[in-house]
Amino acid sequence: MTGRKAARGERVAAVAARWLTGFFAPQVLVIVLPPLVGLVTDGWSGAGWGLVASMLCGGVPAGVILAGVRSGRLDSHHLVDRASRTKPLLVAVVAVLVALVLLIWLGAPRLLVATVAAMLAALAVTVPITLWWKISFHAAVSAGTVVVLAHVLPAVPALGVGAPIVATVCWARVRLTHHTPAQVVAGALIGAGTAWATLAAFGA
Repeated sequence: MTGRKAARGERVAAVAARWLTGFFAPQVLVIVLPPLVGLVTDGWSGAGWGLVASMLCGGVPAGVILAGVRSGRLDSHHLVDRASRTKPLLVAVVAVLVALVLLIWLGAPRLLVATVAAMLAALAVTVPITLWWKISFHAAVSAGTVVVLAHVLPAVPALGVGAPIVATVCWARVRLTHHTPAQVVAGALIGAGTAWATLAAFGA
């Protein structure tokens, strides 16, 4: 009976880890964050700017990854195989850079520009690292998202809710054996650190 309960617990944990990994996937957060930031800080017009950022920063890379999965070139939309990450990540860098230039040129709200710049800063650090070490993008993006939300929403509640979510996402990635504890901790620190530094640099 004890063994059966333990096996059931393992199955539940695995299902929960897979669900968390999908729900808080980097593509999802990158698509959701800009319109939310725009809406909170500049109303519906800001949300419109955020949708533009979402389509470029999240939509374009997600489309490339989906095409890669369907063609068999990529293992999954989570890019579990480190060797297959390079091209999709370079696409993401170019897409975010184009979004940043476009938003600045068109005069988008300052905080939204800072949010996209934070995405680019995180990629600038994590992409070179992933060429030789499989750092967690789930951890980096979720931690960066919490820092940005703590900047535009009341900080204490945002961090109080966000920090446990980041920790749970990190647990899920380790539970699925997609990352080591060191890889998720490094990802979270880089995501949070680059987001904080970028927002500070923009004075946003």
